[in-house]
Amino acid sequence: MNKVVLVLSGGGAKALGHVGAFRALEQANIVPGHIYATSMGAVMGAALAAGMPFDQVRRRAMGIRRKDVAPFDPLILVKGLFARSLFPASALRKTIARVVPKTRFEYLRIPLTVTAVDLDSGELLLLGGRERRGSDMDRRGRDIELEDALYATCALPLYFPPLEADGRRLADGGLRAVLPLAEALKLEPDADLFVAVNVGPGFDELASSRSGDQPPPDAPVPPPARIPRVVRTHGEAMRAMMADQTERVLAAWPKDGPRLIYVRAVVDREATFAVDRVQEYVEMGYQATRKALG
Repeated sequence: MNKVVLVLSGGGAKALGHVGAFRALEQANIVPGHIYATSMGAVMGAALAAGMPFDQVRRRAMGIRRKDVAPFDPLILVKGLFARSLFPASALRKTIARVVPKTRFEYLRIPLTVTAVDLDSGELLLLGGRERRGSDMDRRGRDIELEDALYATCALPLYFPPLEADGRRLADGGLRAVLPLAEALKLEPDADLFVAVNVGPGFDELASSRSGDQPPPDAPVPPPARIPRVVRTHGEAMRAMMADQTERVLAAWPKDGPRLIYVRAVVDREATFAVDRVQEYVEMGYQATRKALG
């Protein structure tokens, strides 16, 4: 097998499923030649692309607490609807720094491309990766620092303020490409295999919650989410939009295109900040990928 392209979705804390998926690929001797990723999937992708061992990435992620990435600020209650975001940029940046070693795009062992959206134009940008002549998108994103690109791709509106750089306001790539499969195919048309790992929102989450299916007896029971109504409504809108994105991009995969292995690694609602379930999500990603490769 020649070129393998790995595509990682966004999904908040569920993105730890990508770490387990990567481990399963390693064990199957499938080595990605390029990683395309969005949001927290890009953070996990960057750590793995830097050459960090599976156990080290998992340990670093397990050290993160909810208050680290989503600290409560009493001033937000005072500012109310006039607040810029629910959480400060510093919290997200510190969380990313705890997982990803300080490095640059050009020093990664595996080339990495991450998505971001220009909030003013609505344009989808691809940041990092390799320089490709004739690609204006790559020209604009080539010089951005890795840590800034990772912040931008995770900066989901309402939760975190956008990255302001070169006169642009850059936010979560999931607004346009929560699973950047189409973008990966466009830039890697000669690849032999695409592996797309999806831990993001899906309509299957709603179906699962209504089906009455009972979890395994030994499955941990997550505490009930205490989410303000306006935040919950925002999350539901984002979920519907991103789930539709993913269905469309999968349906559009060309029948005569490269081989595609699709892994639905984690199906879980309202788990964006469920950092206490890291080990569970890692195992889900590992098992789902092994099954898909089977």
